[in-house]
Amino acid sequence: MHQYLFFIGDFPVRSYGLILSLSIVLATVTAYFLAKQDGRWHHHIPDMGIYCGLAGIVGARLWDVFFFDWDYYQDHLLEIPFVWQGGMAIQGGVVLGAIVGYLYTKKHKIDTWAFADIVAAPAVIMGQAIGRMANLMNGDAFGQPTGSDFGIIYPSTTLAHQIYGNQPLWPAEIWEGQIDVIIFVLLLLLRVTNHAKGQVFVAYAVLYSAARFFLEFLRGDYGTLAFGLKSAQLTSLTVMIIGIGIFIWLGLYGSRINEPAVKTPARQKK
Repeated sequence: MHQYLFFIGDFPVRSYGLILSLSIVLATVTAYFLAKQDGRWHHHIPDMGIYCGLAGIVGARLWDVFFFDWDYYQDHLLEIPFVWQGGMAIQGGVVLGAIVGYLYTKKHKIDTWAFADIVAAPAVIMGQAIGRMANLMNGDAFGQPTGSDFGIIYPSTTLAHQIYGNQPLWPAEIWEGQIDVIIFVLLLLLRVTNHAKGQVFVAYAVLYSAARFFLEFLRGDYGTLAFGLKSAQLTSLTVMIIGIGIFIWLGLYGSRINEPAVKTPARQKK
């Protein structure tokens, strides 16, 4: 892994920032392809990619600052904008990005739930998978010591090495990125079923939250918050419980994507 790809004078080009930007671009490209394939809203995708991408960065940073690292940042307020140091919480990025996306769809009279199913959910999880590559290159979102020879040993310049030294750590960020790709495929499969409007997006929220909840037991970059659980686990558990309820409710009472149209009987010839 390489935190710095190269330098332009004294200015470092960091792999974290480059791959994070790439994740937003490729998520936008994925969204454009899916919208173009569906035949709706593809001309809105570039604008939404910019707005939601920027909102995602801001939300991810603020979520990390206030829910994960406030003990540090309360004494280093000027470092809050230093996103190149790492410290981006995906959950916060999804929340603020979703809010901005919702406002955009309402402004342009786009069916929010349909858009979320067709475009948003698969594209977002693909962007998250690529984003975890940035974490690996930067040496953050790392796991706890494995207690064996298995695991990742991070370079001395990373936060993981500063905390755990040469101990092998669980590859939490790698496994999360791989699981995200699996969720991406599952969402594509769900899109082609006769699902209720909104169920694909809710399935994304539930599946990712479930994966995140269990992977957090391996994470070693921050401590527990309450009930022996970490803040990300408490958030994930809440989303899972609410999401499963919404998924079931939509399945029972929501409108179906592929509901057959009511056909008028052909007029009999006289």
